[in-house]
Formats: sequence, structure tokens, C-alpha cells
Amino acid sequence: MLKIALIAGELSGDLLGAALIEALRARLPHAQFYGVAGPHMRAAGCEAIASIDQLSVMGIAEVLPALPRILRLRRELIARFSLDRPDVVIGIDAPDFNLGVERALRVQDLRTVHVVSPTVWAWRAGRVKTIARAVERILCLFPFEPAFYAQRGVAADYIGHPLADELDAAVTPREARAALGLPLDTPTVAVLPGSRGSELKYLAAPFAQAARRIAAQLADVRFVTPLAKPGLRAAMQAAIAEHAPQLPWTLLDGQSREVMRAADAVLIASGTATLECLLVGRPMVVAYRGSPVTAWLLLKAGMLKTRYVSLPNLLADQPTVPELLQDRATPERLAAAVLELLTPGSAARARQLEAFDRVRQTLRCDAAARAAAIIAGMLQR
Repeated sequence: MLKIALIAGELSGDLLGAALIEALRARLPHAQFYGVAGPHMRAAGCEAIASIDQLSVMGIAEVLPALPRILRLRRELIARFSLDRPDVVIGIDAPDFNLGVERALRVQDLRTVHVVSPTVWAWRAGRVKTIARAVERILCLFPFEPAFYAQRGVAADYIGHPLADELDAAVTPREARAALGLPLDTPTVAVLPGSRGSELKYLAAPFAQAARRIAAQLADVRFVTPLAKPGLRAAMQAAIAEHAPQLPWTLLDGQSREVMRAADAVLIASGTATLECLLVGRPMVVAYRGSPVTAWLLLKAGMLKTRYVSLPNLLADQPTVPELLQDRATPERLAAAVLELLTPGSAARARQLEAFDRVRQTLRCDAAARAAAIIAGMLQR
């Protein structure tokens, strides 16, 4: 019986792992699956020898207290897989943890695959050497990534993005507003200043100031913000109270995709949420602000290796999304860019939506089935 070990480190990895298990079982019906799993992987038939909760830690302050536990788990997994010798070990994202495990196992002639490329093409390109030593193949979610790896002698395959298989632009803004209990025929702007306190620290105020300027030009507009965590509510409320106190503004816990679907335009912090915004087909303005030191390192000192920071611009054949970074992320510029997208018949809006349609079709490849075909082919060789 084939033994397939998987290591997922967070919710997105759990979802992809569950889909991958189902696709692998269709090809390898007698395979046994076990590893670090979440509820979706367990429901798909994966025996959990550890929980993804043990790895779902973000931020330096949170990681440091958990470090002894994380290192202990890594030692235990290496020992367990060294003894069991599964036919393949599949690390799903969580590269800081998984690549170390994969490298230790590959030295012992175990077969290793990593799913989801780290952003080595954007920064810390030196990690490619670690990846080359750690895995037999890396499976990539973006179409430009395999060529990057090929130039550096690493075997890589494009599988498409699982979110593209899940999300589409079928829900209209009016339908989404009805589901959220928002006025149906009122122009709506989704405001997403980020999912971390550090992002709100730099973006909540300019986003609220931009909203005030938008409302001065478009009297009946309303604003909606999905809060990734309850702890962010106070900071967002304070920014609205100070800079846009009279505006019709709804704060919701979570539901970021639903809020983006309900919007006519989105003002959003740079990050992975921009991909979701693209996939649900809503035009956007992307902003980034950080500490002066971080901004200098990324934008001036050359740590950031790409011309654009947002995934929509990196994935499209021509960049269409305004990117207002650091000192350029002023309320005046943010408001002007959003208002252009809200203008009926706007050419800027049409260009974005046409580009988004093309990217969506490129990314929609049934990622789990394609990954399963590649892994099953490896095992049969």
C-alpha cells in the first residue's frame, strides 16, 4: 500500500490538502494518507498525527514563545517519516517549516514535493538554493514561476491556483449587498486596510481620509470594511471617527469576499486579498504603507525584485491596477483613483475587468487534479 505523508501549516493549506487527497485517491485508490492535518484534510481521510494549529502562528512576537514546540514537532516528524519511509512527503505551503523537514528527509532518499512556491521571485531569491536541496519537485500556483525555477535548475510545474477553481464573478454587487443587508442601489466602496494591526496603523487613516474625499464627490456613496479579527475594530472605528465621522460606514466581522462582491470598487492594502478581489471581478486600487525602514529596504534598497507589488499586475499581460505606495498613498490620490473606477463607462474600470477575466481563465486549471497527476506520475516512475 502506498503511504503518502502531507504537512499543511494553515487553513489554506488544509483546504488544498483536502482537495489534493481526494484527487490522489481517484488515481491511487489504495493509498494511505497521514500527516499534519486540519479538519478538511481529516474529513478527506487523512490520519492526523499532528494538527495544523501547531503551525498556524504568525508574527515574531507570537512565534518566539511557540518556537520550542515548533522545533519539537519538526524533530518528531523527521523521526516518524524516517522510520515509516512514506512513498512521498508533500509539504503544502508553510515554507519556513516544511522546507527544513523536506531537506532532512531528502538526504535520506525519501521523495519530497512542495506545493505552493514561496515568493522567491519577489524577494529573498537565495531561498531557491534551499528549495533545490529540499524537494524533488515544486508545484507552483502562478504561471510565471516554473520559468523562474527552470533558470535556476529546479524542477517545477504549474498547477493553477485553487482559489480560481473556487471563485468567480457570477455574483452581482446587488445580489451580494442583499445578502449582507446593505442598500441595494447605493454606490458602495469596500475598504480593506489589511488584516494585521501594523497595516491598519499605516493605512486606516489615509483610507478614511480618502473616503471623505470620495463622499464629497459622490454624495450617496457608502463604505464597508470587513475586519479580519475582532481586535482590529477599535483601530478602524477610531480612524473613521477622526477622519470621516459622518459617513455611512458598515464594519463587519470577516466576510471579506462577500464585501468585495458587494462593492462597485475596492480600496485595498497590498497582499493576497488582491487576488481574491481579481477573482470575484471587482476593480481595485492597491495601496501600501509601512515603517520608513521597511519601505526603504523594499522599495529603495532593492530587496523587492519585482516592478509591481500587487498580484493582479504581476499576473496580467498589462498592468491595470493603480498601485499607490508609501508617500504616494495620499488621500487625494487614493480618492481620485477610486472615483475613476466608480465613474459610469470608465475606461480604467473596463481595462481592469477585461484583464481580470483573462487572468482568471489562466489560473483556473483544477489545481488539485493537476497536482495529483504530477505526483502520481512521479510515484509510478
